[in-house]
Amino acid sequence: MRPVLELENLHVRFPDGTAAVRGVSLQVVRGETHCLVGESGCGKSVTALSVMNLLARGAKRSADVMRFHDNDLTRLSDRSMARLRGEKMAMIFQEPMTSLNPAYTIGSQMAEVLERHRRVSRSKGLDRAAELLGRVGITAPGMRLAQYPHQLSGGLRQRVMIAMALMCEPELLIADEPTTALDVTVQAQILRLLRELQRELGLALLLITHDLGIVARMAQRVSVMYAGQVVESGSAEALFASPTHPYTRGLLACVPIPGKTPRDQPLGSIPGVVPRIGAGFVGCAFRDRCTHAVTACAGTIPRRTVAPDHDTICTLAAT
Repeated sequence: MRPVLELENLHVRFPDGTAAVRGVSLQVVRGETHCLVGESGCGKSVTALSVMNLLARGAKRSADVMRFHDNDLTRLSDRSMARLRGEKMAMIFQEPMTSLNPAYTIGSQMAEVLERHRRVSRSKGLDRAAELLGRVGITAPGMRLAQYPHQLSGGLRQRVMIAMALMCEPELLIADEPTTALDVTVQAQILRLLRELQRELGLALLLITHDLGIVARMAQRVSVMYAGQVVESGSAEALFASPTHPYTRGLLACVPIPGKTPRDQPLGSIPGVVPRIGAGFVGCAFRDRCTHAVTACAGTIPRRTVAPDHDTICTLAAT
């Protein structure tokens, strides 16, 4: 099946020289959830923002391939990208309170999406907004349209963001840590909602998270990201059953297992911090935190296939 979104060798560099994204390649197909996972600061959100062309001023992106269907995203004008963004590609941001405009009602913000892309009247836009609010499980949607973001709970604001993203029936939905700062019960509701909407609408979903529990529940494919680079990728089944990269293994070791993890023992952790990667960096960025590091880790490490539909960038794969 031809991918809805295809990235090959994506790079993003900030004005201070930081290489925020280094050679990321991934694909998302219709009806699939592809999880981009890693700790804070590894470049997950920057990857998503580069796809949407919403990078901070001064950031530079380049890629061998950055394609949405037949659209080369690196060559689209700002106007063409603005037409595509919100209509065929949509994004749910991790903090809805800062993503929604506090000065406008929920209804006016949602209706504006349809007015801008489909040239419909305000009344039709509000009708569509009310329909989608009901669809994402918000009761009394007509009343909610007249409310402001501060009048809604965090869970309701996140549902509003999901409904707004669906206003024009996009084919690609990027969800950037959509359950951040929500309690566990609401998290489960939001994830269930995304799964149901994906099945119903056939969405291609790129889900960004640092929570491996979410990955296990949602993903068909996984890309593990560290210091701007995808260090391991493959099917969710393969990564959970046979993780190859020490960073992936470290992440899995940090997850407590009910009935197996002793109550009086400290939880697993990965010592050290994600390094700042500048221009000209060579080698494995994880080597200073890795107990398996060898001299070869300071050199160029090619991507290797360790099993069908499972590859990694690590010297361990060659042993």
